[in-house]
Amino acid sequence: GAFAYRLLGVAALPAVDFPTISITAQLPGASAETMAASVAAPIERQISNIAGITSLTSASSLGRSNIVIQFDLNRSIDGAALDVQSALTTAQRRLPVEMTTPPSFRKVNPGDFPVLAISVNSQTLPLSKVNEYAESLLAPQISQLPGVAQVEVYGSQKFAVRVQVDPVAAAARNISLDEVRRVIAQSNSNSPVGTLYGSKQNVTLLATSAMRQAEEYRNVVVAWRNGAPVKLEEIANVIESVENTRVASWLNDNRSVVLAVFRQPNANAVAVVDTVRGKLPSYRAQVPAAINLSVLNDRSISVRESVEDVQVTLLIAVALVVLVIFLFLRSASATIIPALAVPVSLIGTCALMYAFNFSINNMTLLALTLSVGFVV
Repeated sequence: GAFAYRLLGVAALPAVDFPTISITAQLPGASAETMAASVAAPIERQISNIAGITSLTSASSLGRSNIVIQFDLNRSIDGAALDVQSALTTAQRRLPVEMTTPPSFRKVNPGDFPVLAISVNSQTLPLSKVNEYAESLLAPQISQLPGVAQVEVYGSQKFAVRVQVDPVAAAARNISLDEVRRVIAQSNSNSPVGTLYGSKQNVTLLATSAMRQAEEYRNVVVAWRNGAPVKLEEIANVIESVENTRVASWLNDNRSVVLAVFRQPNANAVAVVDTVRGKLPSYRAQVPAAINLSVLNDRSISVRESVEDVQVTLLIAVALVVLVIFLFLRSASATIIPALAVPVSLIGTCALMYAFNFSINNMTLLALTLSVGFVV
């Protein structure tokens, strides 16, 4: 029991892993009504054929649909994930052809919250650069730590070139928006060219036309009118921006990118936070000095305080039980019996808690506190 106590997980509440799967589908530029009718509805009709579903809800917004499926508690989450994957593959044929990115799904716990939130910000670097370090460098390393389930990025600011077409200037040159979109997609190509085979060596041809800055897009020829080229800068304002300007997060008054760390269902929340905090100095050494890493929210603090408070209450309960027995029986030998039996029973309970995969939380400590009187 004493050894098992050191191995028990620490959490605020017992781990109840509801079989829940969240599906995310994106179609940039589509309205909420279009997302609900053309994307969410076909997926829902296909998902509804899966057995064991207790709740199916969806929410659609600009360019994004989120579908949450909750299964019966007796249903295996792994088996449900396979069924969802098969349903999405079938529903893919009914989705709009403009959806270049297929819908994705992940296992979630609706009652789970991030155990740690880390703010990544900079006073000098652009937020898109900060986001690149957060998503490409920090998030993958944190997600590999023991006990970490996943790391979500809040307020993501991925770099993108934004083309703001002037409809009046485009109409004056008889150029449609669809033509502009098609020319931009064709100009920013990164397709393979081929290989030259010789008698002594082979040469792989690299003729990429991928553009990474707004200045390169401005010189793209959209169309030819009256024998003269019409460049993109003549009908549009091309600027360097981010993919989604409607999402943002702050630390005090500074824009930042937040990394939310989620723990695995049976992981020790306190141990996970301590592990991530211990790695923060090495993470700071890997990013430029202009980028600041700071802890925005630490849920392990409240977990530690609540558990410690209940532990003190448990010790007080044991002391009061022994004291009451001594005051009423007035016998040292009769008092020694519960004074030894209660701690031994509690220590033995820890071994059974570890065997049944229980954790130290407010509920289990409350049960132990109430059981102290039952032992007597």
